[in-house]
Amino acid sequence: MTSSGPALSSLPLRHHRHLHYLHVFFCTFYQYHLWPRLLLSLCLWTDGQVVQVSASHQHFHPHSIKIPGDITLGGLFPIHARGPHGVNCGELKKEKGIHRMEAMLYALDQINSDPELLPNITLGARILDTCSRDTYALEQSLTFVQALIQKDTSDIRCSNGEPPIIRKPERVVGVIGASASSVSIMVANILRLFEIPQVSYASTAPELSDNNRYDYFSRVVPPDSYQAQAMLDIVKAMGWNYVSTLASEGNYGESGVDAFMQISREAGGVCIAQSVKIPREPTAGEFDKIIKRLMETSNARGVIIFANEDDIKRVLEAAKRANLTGHFLFVGSDSWGAKSSPVTELEDVAEGAVTILPKRASIDGFDQYFMTRSLENNRRNIWFAEFWEDDFRCKLTRPGIKLDPDKKKCTGDERIGRDSLYEQEGKVQFVIDAVYAMAHALHNMHQDMCPGSSGVCNNMDPVEGQVLLNYIRTVNFNGSAGTSVLFNENGDAPGRYDIFQFQMTNHSHPGYHVIGQWTNNLRLNLEEMQWSGGDRSVPESICSFPCKPGERKKMVKGVPCCWHCELCDGYQYQLDEFNCETCPSDMRPVPNRTACRPTPIIKLEWNSPWALVPASLAMLGILATSAVVITFIRFNDTPIVRASGRELSYVLLTGIFLIYLITFLMIAEPGVVVCAFRRLLLGLGMAITYSAMLTKTNRIYRIFEQGKRSVTPPKFISPASQLVITFILICVQVLGVFVWFGVVPPHTIIDYDELRPPNPDLARGILKCDMSDLSIICCLSYSIVLMVTCTVYAVKSRGVPETFNEAKPIGFTMYTTCIVWLAFVPIFFGTAQSTEKMFIQTATLTVSMSLSASVSLGMLYMPKVYVIVFHPEQNVQKRKRSFKAVVQAATLSQKSTSDKQNGETRIEPDRTQ
Repeated sequence: MTSSGPALSSLPLRHHRHLHYLHVFFCTFYQYHLWPRLLLSLCLWTDGQVVQVSASHQHFHPHSIKIPGDITLGGLFPIHARGPHGVNCGELKKEKGIHRMEAMLYALDQINSDPELLPNITLGARILDTCSRDTYALEQSLTFVQALIQKDTSDIRCSNGEPPIIRKPERVVGVIGASASSVSIMVANILRLFEIPQVSYASTAPELSDNNRYDYFSRVVPPDSYQAQAMLDIVKAMGWNYVSTLASEGNYGESGVDAFMQISREAGGVCIAQSVKIPREPTAGEFDKIIKRLMETSNARGVIIFANEDDIKRVLEAAKRANLTGHFLFVGSDSWGAKSSPVTELEDVAEGAVTILPKRASIDGFDQYFMTRSLENNRRNIWFAEFWEDDFRCKLTRPGIKLDPDKKKCTGDERIGRDSLYEQEGKVQFVIDAVYAMAHALHNMHQDMCPGSSGVCNNMDPVEGQVLLNYIRTVNFNGSAGTSVLFNENGDAPGRYDIFQFQMTNHSHPGYHVIGQWTNNLRLNLEEMQWSGGDRSVPESICSFPCKPGERKKMVKGVPCCWHCELCDGYQYQLDEFNCETCPSDMRPVPNRTACRPTPIIKLEWNSPWALVPASLAMLGILATSAVVITFIRFNDTPIVRASGRELSYVLLTGIFLIYLITFLMIAEPGVVVCAFRRLLLGLGMAITYSAMLTKTNRIYRIFEQGKRSVTPPKFISPASQLVITFILICVQVLGVFVWFGVVPPHTIIDYDELRPPNPDLARGILKCDMSDLSIICCLSYSIVLMVTCTVYAVKSRGVPETFNEAKPIGFTMYTTCIVWLAFVPIFFGTAQSTEKMFIQTATLTVSMSLSASVSLGMLYMPKVYVIVFHPEQNVQKRKRSFKAVVQAATLSQKSTSDKQNGETRIEPDRTQ
């Protein structure tokens, strides 16, 4: 046969709009060595003409299964694995290849023998091997569009001048497959150009849900977006929040991981530590590097793996080489599922792995069918002999081929399941459902378009791809496993998954065990899970351990699952997961700092050392004062009592008594009455005492000053005048206190700031009167002014004879009192920051007041009491002196002082007696 100007006719009218795109598509793939001869011819097409026709299709596709029928379906299966560099196909894949392909043949047999489904119509098939390689699968799938490209043979003549007889290829109305998502994506691009519907039984990449790009693609398995959601729910159910991802390079692995990462970001609560990709052609040591990289974030023990079974096996091997058995906690996608090949001889590394698989059931009818297959009754499967040799580990004899002496000869009497291990592959159910979905769509289409016709009518010849696609999307029937088969608007099946765990201990049959299901929501039996060594507690895969009660999370920037735990210190409590807040002023945190509790309220107790010491001193002072008063009353008319100025003495002793009494008011439990008396008596006792002393010293000073100028006595030196002056001075203090009462009525407060140490367990609220340090000083300030004034007069009266009317004892009293109060001030204010401020200040104040009262009592009255009680013979009337004698005594005293200053010392007779 010769060609004298060959040309290719245009496509049918409905395909004209695709021809230009097909030309560009083919030319692009020609650069990648796809169909070199055919594509070379197509790439020479210009303006609707092709200058050369390629050889027949059979030259390029000798390895395919052809089953005749009224309607032909295409089939794409990974019969062989991907070959090494430069070789398209590798070793046979028994489960994913032969099992699945036989499932299609089984389904076709069942449909063709069913009188209710497509009656009088036989389904045929053209089944091709994809060799697990997307580019090779694309080359193979061009077979399905051959019938749509009509060749113009008008210019072709054989050597005898006759037109050639060209065998017309069968027309494929729909394609079952492919398996891998990368293959389905590649094939879908060309099938949609020719409007050929495609139903996949295993491709789960979320990308294929794009109905704009893959509008002729449907699948009976749920997309990985559902699978990713199920895997995320599993991770959360196990309490993990920090995991790594591992994906085989390609659409399936990368899109699966992308879906998982996107869903985890949207849902929150799970962070990705590492996202590692396995190259298509991994180099030596690549998997060891992957394990090493995963160990960079060793806390992320959970590994989400979307990879093919070969890569899974090599990952497990690398983990075992790194002596990390039991470290990684794998969560595998449906490519792992319940397959035994990835974990063979690596059971200890894979133990505990949780895997997911679209919900499936073992099809008993297929088991009966497949286990009865033999070399004699299965000649339609051109790869069955290769399967037979691999399954039974024997060698078939072929003409011209010498038998390998290391392998036994196949007898042909071997039986599947009897002489070899057999377990139905997990996707068999979905292959059957995919074929039935196509059959039901054709059946419904036939009923609508060929009513009453017993075969394919003209309306279905040819079958319109767009119309068939519409029927595929509307099917709804019970599949081989009893579950409904249907598609959504994107051609996706609903998400239904079984969840497995690979367990090795505590089971009579080690292997994969169902531990839950996922159908839009997760049902996981955590109590049925077990891990390395039979441990039933779920291992942790978290970046940071949960914070203890009372600790807040300080997040690590950019990693929402990682944080540092910081204790809520001081008086803070844990407001929420991320914040601490200070307790109210009247509260303190509970020991675990998760809430606040009321601060205990205390007051100065009577049995406290801070109260016992001042109270004891005050009690002794009261007894001593009472003894002096009783003695003075008892000996009221004796010369010593009269000479001491009885009226002012009783006033002064009253003040001393009140000074001692204030100690008990300062220790008593605060209340409105107690606080009122504290205000009144705190300064009143001292005001009475030092008003009386000031009046005395002032009288003495005025007498001696007046005596220097004249013999006339000064005014207001009588006892009555002295009492009036004293009471006027006292009224100033009383008036100030009552003004204070009017401005701020007395009341109690609870001071939570005074006793608030760094350790909140020691914090206390102090029940006290509303008297601040400043108000206490203000209350005592008038008495201090009286004290200082009295001291000044005592200094000025120091020249008075010692025996003259108590001048010298009053002077010594005031000097000592000033020393006491000078010591009081720094102690009182120096303890302002002490945790026991209230106790120290109260004790210091009361002791200082008791000491000043004791000084006055001891120096002014104890000598007199001693004389009165123990030396009554000295308590006699002295010679009464006139004012003139007093003046003379003052003059002599002044002169004596002057002489001492000039260096002379004279002894003058005592004339004051």
